[in-house]
Amino acid sequence: MFSRTAIMKSTSACSDKISRLKQELDTAEAVVIGAGSGLSASAGFTYTGERFQKYFGDFIAKYDLCDMYAGGFYPFADPEEYWAYWSRYIAVNRYTDAPKPVYHDLLKLVQDKDYFVLTTNVDHCFQKAGFDKHRLFYTQGDYGLWQCSIPCHPKTYDNEAAIRKMAEAQGFPITVQGLELPNGISLSMTVPTELVPHCPVCGAPMSMNLRVDDTFVEDEGWHRAAGRYKDFLRRHTGTHILYLELGVGGNTPGIIKYPFWRMTYQNPKAVYACVNLSETYCPKEIQKRAICMEGDIGAELKKLCQIEKR
Repeated sequence: MFSRTAIMKSTSACSDKISRLKQELDTAEAVVIGAGSGLSASAGFTYTGERFQKYFGDFIAKYDLCDMYAGGFYPFADPEEYWAYWSRYIAVNRYTDAPKPVYHDLLKLVQDKDYFVLTTNVDHCFQKAGFDKHRLFYTQGDYGLWQCSIPCHPKTYDNEAAIRKMAEAQGFPITVQGLELPNGISLSMTVPTELVPHCPVCGAPMSMNLRVDDTFVEDEGWHRAAGRYKDFLRRHTGTHILYLELGVGGNTPGIIKYPFWRMTYQNPKAVYACVNLSETYCPKEIQKRAICMEGDIGAELKKLCQIEKR
């Protein structure tokens, strides 16, 4: 539908873009937020650097891991070590709060609107910030859920209680601020065998409910959320709707970016907005109804909130 030479970048002044986006947020009949990993990174959930070193320094030293995400695919020696790594991973990315109030600022901007969130993020930041869970569709899973690794049945299981036990077994408790790491004390890099999770139906090892291969379980909750999203789009067909894309990269453009372009193109009343550190572009077919802003998402949302107060 879109020509290969049609990708254009906006040259409008940043202040003009902020004003335009604020106007669209105020006047749109509905807002669809499409959120990628860049939004959580802006909120402080980074997977490299100081944060990675703080929580996984022992694993980095032993296995020369390059980042938190890649470490999740490392062939650890045994299940006890594997779940020691993953329990820390889940703890810091699911059961602790993001260091920066980016999600809370976003909620301030849309809480009085008819909104819906489509996200590839799996860290639960939207619900922790107060977004209505019935207006959220987590397409790629949830760090807080386990499933049978086979899978023998289409059901997921909450893992919070088990993760807390695993963290405590390694030598630190989980708080909303993060993992309280004791100074000068070496942490255990394994969990007790009795804490290693197995499927309650077939006994196979449990795995994360993350879309990494064709074993991903789309449970009843996933399908209900998908239905609510589909119904939201149906109800707002042909209306003045804002498709607000935040932090979406090029890994899975077919989930958020391309559909947002297509739906904007098909609806003359729709507006597409993109905020990201990079990859802020759109096809020329929708350029006149697009707002592409390159910069830190948290900083741009803060500017929009400040306009709100004036």
